[in-house]
Amino acid sequence: MTGAPLADAETVPARTRIALVLVSHSQRLAQGTVELAAQMAPGVLLLAAGGTDDGGLGTSYDRVSGAVSEALRAAGGVVVLADLGSALMTVESVLDVEDDLDGRVALADAPFVEGAVAAAVTAHGGGDLDAVLASAEHAGRTFASSSAAADATAGTSPADGAQEGSGGATVALRNPLGLHARPAAVLARMIAGFDASVRIDGVNGASVLELMKLGATQGQELTVTAEGPQAREALDAVVAAVEGGFGEV
Repeated sequence: MTGAPLADAETVPARTRIALVLVSHSQRLAQGTVELAAQMAPGVLLLAAGGTDDGGLGTSYDRVSGAVSEALRAAGGVVVLADLGSALMTVESVLDVEDDLDGRVALADAPFVEGAVAAAVTAHGGGDLDAVLASAEHAGRTFASSSAAADATAGTSPADGAQEGSGGATVALRNPLGLHARPAAVLARMIAGFDASVRIDGVNGASVLELMKLGATQGQELTVTAEGPQAREALDAVVAAVEGGFGEV
């Protein structure tokens, strides 16, 4: 691969499972999105490939190729997100021309910022290439599907369909800012580490965007349900985190 100086890179552990490359027409936009996603997922390698080689608006084949190469030296796979049409074309050119990328690099059809945040949190939780890609692409549907999610969970309670390996609890938010970005990311990363399906007020607890979409405020009660082999452990961990105020109280 052709190497090139990167616009920005976060300091990360020596090896991470899945890395992200963020390709934008704007160097500042790419760097800002890396900074935002890094706050949600500090253990993930995030590389910005924004702007042209001379610092102008546009995209650079060498910058994208260099970022992908850098990411593959540190991670087992790479998910790439791009902001606009010609950025997508640049990424596709890199994937077409460079050798040995099949099965190791995937281009997400996802919103740039939301997709990067969702993918980073899933990568931080240990998700593989397919899981991180799916998380990024699901971000484009998250805010459009709120009514469908509400309909799907209407009339249910933690007791409905109770079975071995399931449970439920109600817990009140204590932190003054409610379930904002940081605690939502903490919950999503935590939940992703359990062999359990956890829902909080009817949404997927492993999705940072769905948790943020709840707009839960201080004092609001959250209904938490869990199913699966580690349902009890996951439920206890979520309740403890919420009752602890995420270190903000």
